[in-house]
Amino acid sequence: MSFIDDRVQVLLIDDDEHLRLALAQTLDLAGLRVETLADARSVVERIANDWPGVVVSDIRMPGVDGMQLLEQLHAHDPELPVLLITGHGDVPLAVQAMRAGAYDFLEKPFASDALLDSVRRALELRRLVLENRSLRLALADRDALGGRLVGQSAPMLRLREQVGALAAIHTDVLILGETGAGKEVVARALHDLSARRKGPFVAINAGALAESVVESELFGHEPGAFTGAQKRRIGKFEFANGGTLFLDEIESMSPDVQVKLLRLLQERVVERLGGNQLIPLDIRVVAATKEDLRIAADQGRFRADLYYRLNVAPLRIPPLRERGGDILLLFQHHADVAAQRHRLPSRELQPGQRAQLLSHAWPGNVRELQNAAERFAMGLDLGLDLPGGMPPIGSSELSLGERVEAYEKGLIASEMAKGHGSVRSLAEALGLPRKTLHDKLRKHGLDSGGDED
Repeated sequence: MSFIDDRVQVLLIDDDEHLRLALAQTLDLAGLRVETLADARSVVERIANDWPGVVVSDIRMPGVDGMQLLEQLHAHDPELPVLLITGHGDVPLAVQAMRAGAYDFLEKPFASDALLDSVRRALELRRLVLENRSLRLALADRDALGGRLVGQSAPMLRLREQVGALAAIHTDVLILGETGAGKEVVARALHDLSARRKGPFVAINAGALAESVVESELFGHEPGAFTGAQKRRIGKFEFANGGTLFLDEIESMSPDVQVKLLRLLQERVVERLGGNQLIPLDIRVVAATKEDLRIAADQGRFRADLYYRLNVAPLRIPPLRERGGDILLLFQHHADVAAQRHRLPSRELQPGQRAQLLSHAWPGNVRELQNAAERFAMGLDLGLDLPGGMPPIGSSELSLGERVEAYEKGLIASEMAKGHGSVRSLAEALGLPRKTLHDKLRKHGLDSGGDED
């Protein structure tokens, strides 16, 4: 059973054919899009929660009557306006329906203007209800996004804004990020904040698939397609129908698979190995790579046409070393999560540990930080290998100057993590002139993420 078209404004239900046609004509002449039904069976299954229309129904009908329909509709969506048409003897029943939540009732015979006025008011109410729902969802999504993509640095604020904007549209996305930067987290956020959130999210790492099975895994196969293919297999693309497919390490795909992927993206169909049937797909593809695909294309390792097809909506995840004070904020977040999971008390970072975290290059990005936070939560050493074999900040192997530099960076980043809205307030909190603060931020590679004033 298909949903009612979103452009339909009025669903009119009446078993009296002549009245049904006359009312439909009245609504149509007034510029309202109307769909008519002779009975109320299966009406509820056809109405989506965000359908922007209203229902007009007779009360006296065989099978499911207007009162039963009202009860069913409001169990499905309590805020859907339902207008009931009554005969003279049904007025007490209509009053009962109003108490049960009907928007209005019209007693036969009624003027066309009365119907149009009631329908228009109900449509305006429905519009306001859906707007309020949308706003509530947007606020919930914003809060959920902040809980997933933790950080207050300028790069992370930009990333959250981009993810929020792209989640609302249906275009494919290319995520660019180093190993461990959180590409799958971003892909899941795009899916969960989109209209596809009720559909499947299918994640697959192309680099982890053996060359001999990658096509079968992605596109599926029919029995007898190759030696050992004894029964039909549904591929990942087909399995993701109605949802999102996340394809990581896309740069590792062979040229043959790249050709098939390009066709799939262009035509939105998939053909199983050994099959002749083209299967329509309604999916969003979120691809991810740790390489510069433009360079790979120039070197002949990646198809240029596939690169340009994927690069419509690129999303760059900043590496951890570019996120300044986010390092401490993110570390404490993951340490608290780990402590809760292990049923341990939360621990606070000491100044020397803050400096050590900020001095680390984080080649493994957020994944490496999560591991360090887990160790910290369990009372173990951070276990960080500093660049160039540099020992931990508290070690006597460091010169006094190196220890002072690292400690200074830790103090500045720690203050930045408190979310100062401007450089001025940050400078005041640190007791530094703004010019001196600017110099130190530049020296330590930190981004304040705030306005000048």
